[in-house]
Amino acid sequence: MKIVLLGYMGSGKSTVGRQLAQKLSLPFLDLDAYIEEKTGGTISQIFKEKGEIFFRQKEHQFLKELLEQPDDAVIALGGGTPCYSNNMELILGQTVNVFYLRLSIASLAKRLQSEKDQRPLIRHLPDLELPEFIGKHLFERTPFYNQAPHILQADKLDEPALLDTITAKLV
Repeated sequence: MKIVLLGYMGSGKSTVGRQLAQKLSLPFLDLDAYIEEKTGGTISQIFKEKGEIFFRQKEHQFLKELLEQPDDAVIALGGGTPCYSNNMELILGQTVNVFYLRLSIASLAKRLQSEKDQRPLIRHLPDLELPEFIGKHLFERTPFYNQAPHILQADKLDEPALLDTITAKLV
């Protein structure tokens, strides 16, 4: 069984994914960490040195590798992963256990303000511009995110409730 968590950056995919994997005694795989391990560079370096197109090609290649592994796992995607290279089609072809951790723009902005230095996409933005940036991105990405069979309003649930909700919906 593959369990895939998707959503915007800062939505808690990695945090919830680690806890869910621990709860279910499954391996946890973070796609961004896997890409960094396989390429020997950070996501920021890859974007800067080789560009977004190269990154998206590698992201698709490594997503496919993770999904095709025979072992059960919890997989946390990068925020943009579902939006490129027919990745949502690929994901949905492998599992119905796909969860969109949806948060409000205000919740995402609050979470991301303290993490800006670790996030190349938003590092340069003044705090006041963050909600507008997130809103624009969500407008573009929501049609992909909404293809997930399970959409969870994650800012209305604490982590234990979120884990229980996901566990109850697993097929």
